[in-house]
Amino acid sequence: MLASAAYCGCIKIPVKSATLNVMYGATLEGGTAEFRVWAPNAHRARLRLVGGHDLPMQCADKGTFSAQAPVQAGDRYFYVLDDHKPLPDPVSRLLPEGVHGPTALVDPNSFAWNDQDWGGLDLRDYIIYELHVGTFSPEGTFEGAIQRLNYLKSLGISVIELMPVAAFPGRRNWGYDGVSMYAVQASYGGPEGLKCLVDAAHHAGLAVMLDVVYNHLGNEGNYLRLFGPYFTHHHTTPWGDAINYDDRGCEGVRRYVVENALYWIREYHLDGLRLDATQTIHDDSPLHIVAEIQENVQRLAGELGRKVCVIAETDENDCRYLLPPTQGGFGVNAAWSDDFHHAVHACLTGEREGYYQDFGSREQIVRALNEGFAFQGEAFKFWEGRKRGTSSAGIPLPAHVICTQNHDQVGNRARGERLDALVPRGACKLAAALLLLAPETPLLFMGQEYGETAPFQFFTDYGDPVLQKAVREGRRREFEHFLAFGGEMPDPQDPQTFERSKLQWPVGSGEKNQHEDMLQWYRRLIALRREVVIPAERTCRAELVEGAITMQVPARDTKLRVIAEFPDSQRQPAPTGWNEVLSSEEDGYRVRVFKKL
Repeated sequence: MLASAAYCGCIKIPVKSATLNVMYGATLEGGTAEFRVWAPNAHRARLRLVGGHDLPMQCADKGTFSAQAPVQAGDRYFYVLDDHKPLPDPVSRLLPEGVHGPTALVDPNSFAWNDQDWGGLDLRDYIIYELHVGTFSPEGTFEGAIQRLNYLKSLGISVIELMPVAAFPGRRNWGYDGVSMYAVQASYGGPEGLKCLVDAAHHAGLAVMLDVVYNHLGNEGNYLRLFGPYFTHHHTTPWGDAINYDDRGCEGVRRYVVENALYWIREYHLDGLRLDATQTIHDDSPLHIVAEIQENVQRLAGELGRKVCVIAETDENDCRYLLPPTQGGFGVNAAWSDDFHHAVHACLTGEREGYYQDFGSREQIVRALNEGFAFQGEAFKFWEGRKRGTSSAGIPLPAHVICTQNHDQVGNRARGERLDALVPRGACKLAAALLLLAPETPLLFMGQEYGETAPFQFFTDYGDPVLQKAVREGRRREFEHFLAFGGEMPDPQDPQTFERSKLQWPVGSGEKNQHEDMLQWYRRLIALRREVVIPAERTCRAELVEGAITMQVPARDTKLRVIAEFPDSQRQPAPTGWNEVLSSEEDGYRVRVFKKL
């Protein structure tokens, strides 16, 4: 039975039912495994068992090679295609010796799950905490993250969003240079470690979603071109040739990616996926790959009896990602909406370079709060005057994921400064109040809740000297639009760049300090959100009044009022008939929150 019918040009592509398991890779059963690999670019293939011998693989239709061998979990193997060097499996679950090494056999059924009663969360309940496994804890592992679950629960977080964990070169990387979509990074704890984290999170009442990258793959250790037509010259991306979703031979590529999305939900019990930079996914097929992913993920979620959320990251402000397929959209559950961040950041910092040149007015903050997008078809100077965005009318505000910090907006600065290092603490408190009491879905970046002082910088661990040089030079070119970020940039390859980016965790010592004060501010805001904002109608009426931003949530039958005043604002009177439940006045910034009596 077909789950959907996608098209590459005029070629009909069947995608298997979501109930089936991944058709490629190694399938263990008893003391034997069946090995299957899609390699239409190869004339012949052999299975090489490490410490053993080579076995010829039989070629079936459409370039699929297969073999059987007596093996057990933990055994390692390569594929040898034609006369090339031994290559890891494109559907590896674990690469214990790195991206150039052999694939280790993993039994996906050996883990004892304890989350049978977990059914997931509705999007309206999401309060997202984005974290990078390698820098979130001193250990830099899944186990290290487990040790902080109680902390996140007490903060009021409901969803952990993991930056990519697919296998990447070396031991230090943001994760967007992954080259093996199915393999869990060994240095983080591998498949077992990720399952332990998800299981423990569910036990604590926390959902877990994963950032996945379907717009490109990294360079070092990327051997997919030797297997099949995974890339196409028909489209280009900032990373080179695009992944082949609509050119000759795309059937197997689409299946590889759709199955990967299902794999994370089925095998790791994840509650959602965040699709990285979807504006760089190029697909001219009648059924866009993003829509196909969502269709299959939601079918699987229904079969499993779980709630699964798919969120698209895009800088386009394009509602087609959020509209249902019946209206020509892709039907994802939510999208990262950059405008709130850019408007708040430019307003508070005064920065006007790069894409910040189009932001800076408080009116834009107000429009982003009321409508999700600040740009809905207006000319965008950073895009050389081209129009940016579509109307957000009809899109529920919770479908907009907003933030004041995330890995991109912090880490893609030359020196990785957090907002707390750029503006006074009072300004950070004001931004947090607007973020967490707005009807949109809020996202926090690890450490911002207590005013982390460590930067989050760009780091890599390439072994290839050519790539080491390229990444250094590429970072310098990247900031040509941000002259204010100039000066000496951290070397991405220097291990100290990674070490500097680790959270310092200056809270929990029992001493009253500015970090504890900020943490309590966030806790009280999140508690108010859970008490008042989440259960109510998810609308708001924000206005600019004499330089101050006022926000009423919801727009009708208002339950909560926020008055956010800037150093140059006129002081606003307290509304009559309302109880002030939270306030802050620091550095010329004043925030007051009122509940209806």
